[in-house]
Parts: sequence; structure tokens; C-alpha cells
Amino acid sequence: MTDRTSLLFQAAALCLTYPDEELYERLPLVRAAAPELAAFVDHAEATPLEELAAHYVQVFDFKNRHSLYLTWWRDGDTRRRGMSLVHMKETYREHGMEFTGEELPDFLPAVLEFSAQAGPLLLLDHRSGLELLRLALTEHGTPYATVLQAVCASLPGASPKDRAEALALARSGPPREDVGLEPFGIRDELPLLVKEHAP
Repeated sequence: MTDRTSLLFQAAALCLTYPDEELYERLPLVRAAAPELAAFVDHAEATPLEELAAHYVQVFDFKNRHSLYLTWWRDGDTRRRGMSLVHMKETYREHGMEFTGEELPDFLPAVLEFSAQAGPLLLLDHRSGLELLRLALTEHGTPYATVLQAVCASLPGASPKDRAEALALARSGPPREDVGLEPFGIRDELPLLVKEHAP
């Protein structure tokens, strides 16, 4: 993974979190670090914070078809999702990171933060969900679609052209057991990835 891709993932993580003053302060850095996100930066800079925040809520908080939780796209609200979330936490840990805070480990901004440091393995593992989200946001006509387009374009191979191709990609993914934990609830606070201290 190149430094440029790492910067793209980190910048995309910031763009996909709930917008606040910190986002607006960092937009010039996002533009410089990740030119692929220029269209979103242009939109954010031209949009008052309250309006952008309301749009974020309208796009992401009320419709599962725009879910930022990657395991939802593959597992839905089933017992399988619990095992997928446990697997993701284990992956963070294997790479020297501990997932803390109130968010779920499959929250896309958290996965992007992880990917900026450890590479795109989780993004690739959940490529079908990522592509389905890209297609859904593009169809919705939100500027957030450009962020997903940039992330998907950075991954190896061509993106599915439509929902049917993305669903075919989902069906060809790795098999998983159907037993596991009860589904986790969705919480509101942002994730925090911290490096574990070396012994």
C-alpha cells in the first residue's frame, strides 16, 4: 500500500464521520492529502455546517440501505453478524490495535482508519458491502458517494458496475458459520483506535 492510499483512507474516514467544526478546519488538509476527495471537499466548503450535518443524518442515520456498518451488508441483523464483528475485533488486535469506544468495529470510518495503518485487508474482506454502499449512495445522489467512489477505486480490480454484479461478488465471498453471538446494537459515539503499548 502506498503512502498516498494511506492518506486517502485517513481522509475518507474523516469525511464519513458526523460533520463538525473539526472537519471544516481540516478540509484544506483533506484536499491536499487526497485530491480524489476534491469534489466532496468543494461541496463541504460551500455548505453551512448545520446543513451538512442534517444531510449526513438524513443519508446515514435513518436508512439501512446506506448503512456505514460493513457487516450489515453481508449479514444483516442476524446472529452471523455477531461473529463477523468478533472477527473484526480480532483482526484489529492481530495488527497491534485495540478497538475502544462506543462504536462498532465495522463502522466504515473506523475500518478506514485501521486500513490507513494496516492496509486494506478489511476493506477487501467486505468489498461487496463497500461496493453496494457506493452504488446506493450514487443512486441517492449524495456528495458522500464521491468519497466511496474514491475508496473503491483505490482497491485492486474493477468495481462492480451495478447492484447485480455487487451481489454476485457478495455470493462469491468466503463462507462463514451460521452460529454466533446475538446481534450488537448500533451506538452513537465515534470509534477510537489506539496503538497498544509494546511490552
